[in-house]
Amino acid sequence: MSTITRGAAIGACLISLLAASAAIAQEPPKTQIKAPAEPNAIPLNTGGVEGQTAKETWYEQWGDPFVRNVSIATLTPFLPDPAKANGAAVIVAPGGGFRILSMGNEGWEVAKALNDRGVAAFVLKYRLMPTAPEWAEFDKNNPLTAPRPGATPGAPPPLPPVTLPLEDATAAFKLVRARAKEWNIDPKRLGMMGFSAGAGTTMAATLQSTENKPAFIAPIYGGQRAVEVPPDAPPMFVALAADDPLFGNNEYGLITAWKKAGRPVEFHLYQNGGHGFGLGNTGKTSTGWFPQFMIWLESNGMLKKN
Repeated sequence: MSTITRGAAIGACLISLLAASAAIAQEPPKTQIKAPAEPNAIPLNTGGVEGQTAKETWYEQWGDPFVRNVSIATLTPFLPDPAKANGAAVIVAPGGGFRILSMGNEGWEVAKALNDRGVAAFVLKYRLMPTAPEWAEFDKNNPLTAPRPGATPGAPPPLPPVTLPLEDATAAFKLVRARAKEWNIDPKRLGMMGFSAGAGTTMAATLQSTENKPAFIAPIYGGQRAVEVPPDAPPMFVALAADDPLFGNNEYGLITAWKKAGRPVEFHLYQNGGHGFGLGNTGKTSTGWFPQFMIWLESNGMLKKN
């Protein structure tokens, strides 16, 4: 597989994010916050980020915590009550255009919702492209379109280093499967869910990894470009809002490709919800996606207890 093909899942996602950023409503203010405690976070030992000298920092926006300048990837386990546990597990990849990560809305909250249904969850904090080291510089720009620190003025934002999120996701799968017995999960029922850029990372782990592939995938409001589907592609669940300014107006080539390959796929195109809705926003039809996802997991035999 060529380098261009290997990078398509992530690169196409970022291109779409950058091209459509003007369609996103005016952002509310960002507020710096102290880094939250992550006592259970496990370093993945995948290396750092070339050219990254800024410290990892956190901020709040839309009432949710975000992190930027991640150079050390970690995986945080969220394990369900043993009385509820069914052996299924999901690696959860938050989104943020490969420059930030929406850790609350698309990470921890989703993990806790999965735990409530007896599913183990592992939130992946993967490495990101550098953003401005100084808060004032970062705060005045949209992180999706701001130039990379040190870049030539006027130069277009670069594509992300494709290898970084993919390496982190691969390491996460290896870790979870190696410790499956300890965490009381079935390694054959370990899937991956990602949001926006995290959906791109999910697709990269599915299409480009030669080992430790997911048993099922759920790219949520991710890019919809057609891909080459391998014969052993896992069952796929997709949720997207029709009014998503980034991906809602595209052709749904990803769904068609999965169908043509004869692989299991379920697609929910909701009337509204925009982009970045996480588990859903009150009054929007996209709020229904998570219950449907759980029904889908059960119908595909993923929730049977060990």
